Formats: sequence, structure tokens, C-alpha cells
Amino acid sequence: MFELASLQPVDYLVVGHIAADITPTGIQLGGTVSFAALTARMLGMRVGIVTSSGEGAPLQTLDGIQLVNVHSEHSTTFENIKTDNGRRQILHHQAALIHLEHIPQVWRNAPIIHLAPIARELDTSLPEQLSGSLLGITPQGWMRAWDEKGQVTATAWDANASEQALRHAGAVVMSVEDINRDLELVEEMAHQTRLLCLTEGEAGAVLHWNGDRRRFRPPVMQEVDSTGAGDIFAAAFFVRLYHTRDPWEAARFATQLAARSVTRIGLNGIPTSREIEECLMEVLS
Repeated sequence: MFELASLQPVDYLVVGHIAADITPTGIQLGGTVSFAALTARMLGMRVGIVTSSGEGAPLQTLDGIQLVNVHSEHSTTFENIKTDNGRRQILHHQAALIHLEHIPQVWRNAPIIHLAPIARELDTSLPEQLSGSLLGITPQGWMRAWDEKGQVTATAWDANASEQALRHAGAVVMSVEDINRDLELVEEMAHQTRLLCLTEGEAGAVLHWNGDRRRFRPPVMQEVDSTGAGDIFAAAFFVRLYHTRDPWEAARFATQLAARSVTRIGLNGIPTSREIEECLMEVLS
């Protein structure tokens, strides 16, 4: 963790909770913040993280990345249980909420700002309070609810809050699971923001831009673990969009890179230099 006085400017700021995921082999680092930060670093960005976690959080994987950690009794802790009907997710703990005052002044106008809530930890007024060149949002944490036992379900995003956040976003990335596969809702949200990209697992991604819609198909890969693939997609999309100003190219690149990530487990799926180079080269037949 860095002292505030020693913080240096960053190219890519990501804000949200890291996750301490309960797995059969123990506690592992997860959450959009972790996957996105490590991906952005591999893409050559100077990265900063604003998060909240408790004592003992497995942050060592993020060594070398500037990190501001809001003190919390617990880290946000998820447990994902496979069932015959798909994944069942339990939230065991929620870390402290993150507010504007927790974001260092030197980072509030970073070229890319990525708001990445996973457990309703960010206020939806944050988008209008930040002034980066590109404001990217992955809103899944605003579209989750949980009961007294921690059972997590997808839920409708408050209409006023979503409209406010979407209006200020430069680009939004979310998955079909985030919206319970409600494609009518996707169309509605696409009209409220500049760019909206919907990831659909092995089916790839659909980009909504300027009244148009285009699907991007991924290469066929042997899937080992899809955890974090959507987060890797988001970071790759935001970085490529910032560099090229071409949403179609950004979606193509992100789809290719995310597809490669599922061939490895967890954070081992973070892109390699070779994979990035492969995905930057578009082979025309």
C-alpha cells in the first residue's frame, strides 16, 4: 500500500472492492478491480486502485500497483457454488463503502477511470464527480442484491440512479447474467449511454454504439475457468478504446483477449505479452 503523499499520477484508475473469494483451495484474490488492474498493467498502463479490504486480504498479487485501501473490518467475501442449475453465489462479508473523498485528488482526472462495484460499495453519483478522459463503468455491483443468508441474486438497477450514471459514462460493459438476460433492458440502457457492450460468454460480445449493434465472435478455446473473463474484457476494451477511439476495434480486441483468458484458472488468466501481441494483429483472409 502507498502513502497518499507518495502517490504518482496514473493512466488507469479502478475503483471498487477487491474480493476475497472462498474456493476449495482456500481464499483467493478476485473481483473486477483485481482482474482489471492486472490486465491494464499488462497493457502498459500506470495503474492505481482505490479499494477497501480487511486484515489478511490476499493483496500480494497486486504488489507494484499503487493502491489506496479504505480500512474495513472485513473484505468483501464471495463463495461461488456450482449446482446443476448454474452458479450459486453467497456474500459472506461486505467491506466498507467507498466515497469520493477516498479517491486521491491526483487521480480524479486520470485518462481512464474505471468504476467497478461488486457489492453496492460505490455511490451512483460518482460518475458525475470524476473527470477522466474516458469514464468506464462495469455496473454489476449495482445490479446485485442479497438476502439475510447472503444469497446473491441479480436485481433491477434503480431507474434514477442508472440513468444518472449512464448519462456520464463514456463506455459501459456488463454481462447477460448481470441483467438476467433481459435484452429489452439492454436496448433501453444502450439509449441512455454513449457505448454499451454486452458480454455473452462463449457467444462473444455485442456492442451498441450510435444506434448500431454489432456482434464479435471469440475464437474457440478449451475452457478451464471463465472467472474474470468479463473483467479482462472490460479493461482491454477501455484501454484499446482510449488508444484508438474506435469502439469496433476495441470490442474486437477485447473479445480476442478475453477468450484466451479462460484457458487458465483465476488470475492466471491475466493476458500475457504474447497474447496481447497476437490480439493486436488482425489477420485478414
